Amino acid sequence: MKKSIVLLLLVLSLVACKQKPQNTKLTGPVFGTFYDITYYSESNPNYTKQIDSLFYIINKSMSNYQANSDISKVNRHELEVVDTHFVTVFNISKQIYDETEGVFDPTIGKLVNAWNFGSEQNKTKLDSVKVDSLMQFVGFDKIGLKNNTLIKTTPKPYIDFNAIAKGYAVDVISIFLEQQNISNYMVNIGGELRAKGENFEKQSGWTVGIENPNFDGSQSYDKVFVLKDEAMATSGTYRKFKLDESGNRYAHIIDTKTGYPTKTNILSVSVIAENCMLADGYATAFQAMGIDKVKQFLSNHQELKAYLIFENEKQELETLSLNNFPVN
Repeated sequence: MKKSIVLLLLVLSLVACKQKPQNTKLTGPVFGTFYDITYYSESNPNYTKQIDSLFYIINKSMSNYQANSDISKVNRHELEVVDTHFVTVFNISKQIYDETEGVFDPTIGKLVNAWNFGSEQNKTKLDSVKVDSLMQFVGFDKIGLKNNTLIKTTPKPYIDFNAIAKGYAVDVISIFLEQQNISNYMVNIGGELRAKGENFEKQSGWTVGIENPNFDGSQSYDKVFVLKDEAMATSGTYRKFKLDESGNRYAHIIDTKTGYPTKTNILSVSVIAENCMLADGYATAFQAMGIDKVKQFLSNHQELKAYLIFENEKQELETLSLNNFPVN
């Protein structure tokens, strides 16, 4: 009788263990921010080394903050043949550039640096003459790609993929996990997300949130919802901005038509798309386009969902959900 009870308890214990699966969680620093990767697999593998290797490769390809990266060599005119990561991001950037009529433009890099929003620090005060002189380098239509070889016009543009590369890295890690037959995961790099399946540990969907635009640096969340089999990226102006003498706030996103920081009442734009690279690029573009143009654009792009937090004329916060962006 006692043996039977012991065996029964053992069976129940094993069943209980199976009913409480444990996720694998990997965290660390990357790209000047953090990564937080959660996935479920019965064998509980640890892919830290493989993921770190992928981060290294992406940095080596497209980091403007590394002097020996491919993109830094391209911008110094020392390299013309680029790797497949560079090619992929280049082609999607060109797509977004065309569709937004140049609002999203990776060749804005010299002006990003000149306004001290980029990888290089500028100690010279900008004036209209200097801004105009730098505008000659802007225009993604001035550069092409054929068989992994860049073709540039003169003057040769300076390329900056920071507005889309982080989203691309999220996709690369997600694809890697899927190649390992992992179908339940969440990849988060600095708030750019891609989720698939469900959170096995909690036996529910992947819960994500959109931060309130708090200028004091504190964190709170405006929206919380479940993200499944999609990606989301958020672009915000409430942490990186400049104030002019009249107190007007200008975003860290440079207006590709003028060369000056964008003056906008949009504080945060979150975009849901099929992959994080698209979400990242469009979120940046929408930040600069303004609300009316975003509405018009999304009416022709039902595949994208967007959520905007902005200040109205009374400087009160308002929100706008477009194309069935999830609501609370």
